[in-house]
Amino acid sequence: MSESRSASLSDSGDWPPVSVIMPVLNEGPHLRDAVEAILAQGYPGQLEVVLALGPSRDDTTLIAQDLAILHPCVVCVDNPSGRTPSALNAAIAAASHEILARVDGHALLPEGYLATAVRALRTTGADNVGGRMAAVGVTPFEQAVACAMTSPLGVGSVRYHTGGQEGPANSVYLGVFRREALARVGGFDEAFVRAQDWELNYRLRASGGVVWFVPQLDVTYRPRPSYRALARQYADYGSWRRVVMRRYPETVSPRYLAAPVAVVGVVGGAAVGAVGLVTGLTRGWWWPTLGWVGPLGYGALITLGAAVEGRHLPLSARLRLPAVLATMHLAWGTGFLARSTRRRARP
Repeated sequence: MSESRSASLSDSGDWPPVSVIMPVLNEGPHLRDAVEAILAQGYPGQLEVVLALGPSRDDTTLIAQDLAILHPCVVCVDNPSGRTPSALNAAIAAASHEILARVDGHALLPEGYLATAVRALRTTGADNVGGRMAAVGVTPFEQAVACAMTSPLGVGSVRYHTGGQEGPANSVYLGVFRREALARVGGFDEAFVRAQDWELNYRLRASGGVVWFVPQLDVTYRPRPSYRALARQYADYGSWRRVVMRRYPETVSPRYLAAPVAVVGVVGGAAVGAVGLVTGLTRGWWWPTLGWVGPLGYGALITLGAAVEGRHLPLSARLRLPAVLATMHLAWGTGFLARSTRRRARP
């Protein structure tokens, strides 16, 4: 990491001013709480909140304008496309300060988040500092999703989901950046509707910068409320991961291939087994029967894993956990496999 970049903060006796950048679209139920949580940080330095407003279908824009009237440090800018990366770039362009904290419109920053992140920027010289998406559910379904989203069985062993020790990381949740670092790599790539955080962090690291994980920077995240919404979310994740891997083939890893392999094993095995049942080939051929090994084995694996991972959950949430895990895995894998057939998949 650059010594000059580290010194620019560490030699300063005062807390540097921070601009919080927030992409906002259809966040009516959450926006006021999210902004109030930022303003309640008690950050020792100057604070600015820049809201990049997309074309919301609810009262989000009115709430944002009201917040700007109540709090002079809140600034609103337009984001006509409604897309997250363009919102972030618009907010960065409008922001006044050299340290930029990315926050979502439904995220609730914990007390001391900004001070902890800025302190880490000072001591590490990193380009980006962030923490973990701390999923917290209210309903039994959301509790099951939160458990899956913070479990290696659900999302793999990535620190910004499951936690871990402080140190360099491939990516972090949200992030507190140096403006100069974002300028160095050209900001967020607006071609990435999803996975823009991971892709940006990859370019920061490739340019010689450091992305730093701090476990204390937990940010509360509210999971999707239904199987349909969860499946759509994870299909998008898988689809855009395919785009990232096509642009950066060196990032391919077994963790990203596990879900597509599971889809092929479950769907393909069930199809082979069904053919055997329909045609009666199971009486004389072993391979149609063997097809059921994939789906039955996968079902047994997630049922056993859910029993272990969900042992602390209420019974109503624990019973939903196997189906939640299957939804996440199979939707992600299907999105990944289907991406190659979509014209918009090109990077």
